[in-house]
This record gives sequence, structure tokens and C-alpha cells, in this order.
Amino acid sequence: MSDNGAPAGGRLARNVMHFARALRAAGLPVGPGRVIEALRALDVVGVGSRQDLYWTLHAVFVNRRDQYQLFDQCFHIFWRDPKLLERLMGLLLPQLEAENPPPPETEASRRVADAFAPEKRAGRGAGEGDTEEDLLELDAVMTWSARETLQTKDFEQMTADELAQARRELGRLRLPIMQVPTRRFVRDPRGARIDLRRTLRQSLRGGGAMIDLAHKQRVRRHPPLVILCDISGSMSRYSRMLLLFMHAVTNDRDRVHSFLFGTRLTNVTRYLRHRDIDVALEKVGQVVLDWSGGTRIGHCLEEFNRVWSRRVLAQGAVVLLISDGLDRDAGAGLAVEMERLHKSCRRLIWLNPLLRFEGYAPISTGARAMIRHVDDFRTVHNLAALRDLTEVLSREGTRRAEGLTEWVGAAREGAAA
Repeated sequence: MSDNGAPAGGRLARNVMHFARALRAAGLPVGPGRVIEALRALDVVGVGSRQDLYWTLHAVFVNRRDQYQLFDQCFHIFWRDPKLLERLMGLLLPQLEAENPPPPETEASRRVADAFAPEKRAGRGAGEGDTEEDLLELDAVMTWSARETLQTKDFEQMTADELAQARRELGRLRLPIMQVPTRRFVRDPRGARIDLRRTLRQSLRGGGAMIDLAHKQRVRRHPPLVILCDISGSMSRYSRMLLLFMHAVTNDRDRVHSFLFGTRLTNVTRYLRHRDIDVALEKVGQVVLDWSGGTRIGHCLEEFNRVWSRRVLAQGAVVLLISDGLDRDAGAGLAVEMERLHKSCRRLIWLNPLLRFEGYAPISTGARAMIRHVDDFRTVHNLAALRDLTEVLSREGTRRAEGLTEWVGAAREGAAA
């Protein structure tokens, strides 16, 4: 770098800048400050080899484990294999069926491919021969399709732009949980009950000549909400969007307690209370050490019931258990802990993304132990499922929802088979 702080190699600086734009388009939080830090780091370390360049940029642009795969793919596409970029661009064009189509030479994620095609995301400009009627018809169709498809599209199949739009939708999400009566009363002139103590105090002021009846009404407030979210390897494709959902719910109302579990249980309630979602996710990534690993559902629920249940399940809490039911310990101790959790809360709702598949049945060992002790069983793989969940929580539900008996029966049949 020169004395005034500008990078000495203008071409390298431009390449780093374009690489940072590709990372940001792929979903990484990269800003101008990161670009300046990367140029300063390259000036100190030097570019003696491709490996030095890789790890220098990795140290600057990657700060969470879930960002490693995106960075690795973007780096190899941008800096190493120019033909790979051409092939990715070809994948974005309309494909024609052939008798013997050649197999793809490489596999890249949809988000990385979309990040290297900015003209596709921005939209194709109209040619000179396009008529105004054609443009209006195209715009109308694309607008309807984007709004309609995003609600029902699986989180796993979303591109970077669609994930960003889904993130904004989740930021506007509100969770109107039903209100339940408490043991406390408040003064209310139109209350249904007579407040005998206040009535006697008022009568003493007038010597007992007149008795004006004072009334009271029972206080109603929404119950606490406890979220237990699985972040194991089988749930990694949904973990980030579910964290955004948990952040939106935590900042929408009070008395929300959030826990993440894989091979261990981690309380992330205080970190998700940050208004800035990027700051909240960064702090969560620093304290959670078992991302995309195995799953020990029974062990984690045992720790929750032993350490946290008395603190967070008071006053009839509603529990959301987000997991696919795949347990590394083959359901060891899971039935006992699920029964204890079910008896300690007002409602226990199991959210399983595998429920989106037609013909799914809870026949795995962990799923069979869980399905017998839940009040409701729902999917959680797209925005529409999350909006349906808000409607379910906004009304008082039964202890065992209708249709749940069929799932229990399917689990028993799977166990017998």
C-alpha cells in the first residue's frame, strides 16, 4: 500500500472488491469496511501463493461456521477456475432436453450460482423490438409468481435473493398468542366479581351508612413461550431461517425463552434479544459449539427438564419443539423426558420439516417416542407453515389436537413392522 493508504496493486484491489460483492450477493455480511481490512491484510501477509490468498481472505470475510461453505465455493469459482463460472452461467439458462445429456462437471450451491449472475437477479432489459404490451404482460406474471411462490417454497430451495426476501418477511412477522386467565385480579367497575375487601374499606369511609360494591376482573395475559430448536446436521438447511423466526418472535413480545440443541443444550435467549439480527446471529454463533453435528435429543431434554424447566415453564408455558426426530442415541431416555416436558407445560407443539413429504410417518425410534407426548404436530419448512403456526398459537388449543391419534397409530404400526 502507498503512503496515503491506497492499495498499490489496483487490479488486485478491484478483484478483491468484486469478490466481496459476490460474497455479499451469496448471503455473507460483507461491507466496505471488510474490503478495506482485506486489502490491508493482503498488504501485510502478501500474495506468495494461492493458499496465502485463500486463508487471508477467509480470516477477514468468514466469522461463522455456516459461512465457510459459501466462501469456499465463491473463492474457487472466482479465483481458480474461470470455466466453472461459464458452466454456472449456463445452468441459469433454459435447458433443452437431450437424449444423452452430459453429466454436470461440478456441483455448486444455488446461492453461489445466483451470486455470480447479477443480470439475472436484476432482470433482463427490454430489447428494441419488444412491444409495450409484451412488457406489461411479462411484468404482471413475474410479480404474481414471486409473491405466490415465496410463501410455499421450501427454505432449502430458495436462492440468495429469495432468502433475503424471506428474511424481510420474517422480520415483519407477529405472533398473537392467545391470552389466558391468571390468578391475579384487577379493579374493574364492570367486573363480574365483587371485591369484598375493597367494598368493606369504602364502607368504613362513610360510617357504614352506604355500601358501594366494588368489582374486580381476572387479569389475562399471554403465557410464556419456550422454543427448543434442533441445529444438528440433518436440520442445518433450516436452522438459519428458524433462527430468524426465533429472533422475530423474541423481539415481538416478552417472556420468550430460546434454546438450541444438538449434542448439548445452549440457552440463547439473551443473544436473540438484540434488535440487530446480524449482531444476534454473530453472538449465537460464538456461544453455540455443536452446529451441524449429531443429535442427542433425550440427553438435551433431560438437561432442560433438570436445569431450566422450573425457571421458564412457570405460568403454563407453551413449548415449540423444532426437530426432525432423528436421534443419534436411538431414543435412549427420550420417552421419559418427553412425558415430563409434556406434563410441565400448557401445550407442547412439535414442528417437523420432514412432515412436508407425502407419506411421511414417525417410524424412527426418536420420532415414535416423541409423537406420543405432543399436543400438535405440524411442518415448518416454508413461510406459509410459519404463518399457519401463528394462527394456531393465537387461539386456545386442546390438550391433544384432532388427527394426532392417526400419527400415533402410524408410529405403532412402524414399530410393529
